Amino acid sequence: MTAEEVAEELMVSQSKISRLENGRRSISQRDVRDLCRTYKVEDKALVDSLMQMAKESRQQGWWNAFGDVPYSVYIGFETDAASLRVYEPQVLPGLLQTPEYAEAVISGALPEAPQEQIAQRVQVRLRRQERITEPAAPLRLWAVVDEAAMRRVVGSPKVMSDQLDYLVRMSHEPHVTVQALPFGMGSHPGMSGQFTILEFSDESDTSVVYLEGVTSDLYLEKHTDVQSYSMMYEHLRAQALNADQSREFITEVARDHARRREEGRD
Repeated sequence: MTAEEVAEELMVSQSKISRLENGRRSISQRDVRDLCRTYKVEDKALVDSLMQMAKESRQQGWWNAFGDVPYSVYIGFETDAASLRVYEPQVLPGLLQTPEYAEAVISGALPEAPQEQIAQRVQVRLRRQERITEPAAPLRLWAVVDEAAMRRVVGSPKVMSDQLDYLVRMSHEPHVTVQALPFGMGSHPGMSGQFTILEFSDESDTSVVYLEGVTSDLYLEKHTDVQSYSMMYEHLRAQALNADQSREFITEVARDHARRREEGRD
């Protein structure tokens, strides 16, 4: 059977089957049971043995040490990814946030959350950022950021000016590209909201489009969906300022926030 036939039989994505076969995704007892049925494995002792092995061999990701992380599925994808293409219309990319900005963003998004939960979320975000600075194989990140995310005062003008200065510094890394999308560019394909395209080094792993929601997230793996979002991203990159122009633009916005601070509007 081909991976496509197995995926169709189990009503799952072909990408899931590929990741299971390549050891890039931990396998559950239910997965083993369903696969054995599909492959017509009739030896009950063998099936039970394989299911027990699956139970004993499952390894938890680093994020499990932080307790219940709502977007743990995404973190798993991000940890495995070789590159990310991100469009952010409201906030600056999580992988490029300073601790102060991250805390202000999370506090604003979760106004009723206890301080311990906010601190936990911040630590998870900072831990995720280690993929960017990983010496051996750093994550390739391409981010298109709307001007609104740079202008909105999150935390304080000082937090914003420091954050934007950090964004400029990170954009000089060879594996990080940041493009600004000014208001003056008018309408564009990303006006429907934020999205992330995750790509993997293994050619058998299909790309994934991640759409963040308030109570649930959406993962698109169909070739047509990924192709549509990839095309949208190419148009966004074409409309945005180039890397050098973006650094100049972001630096100017950072200066505006710094001036606000000096004027006492902190």
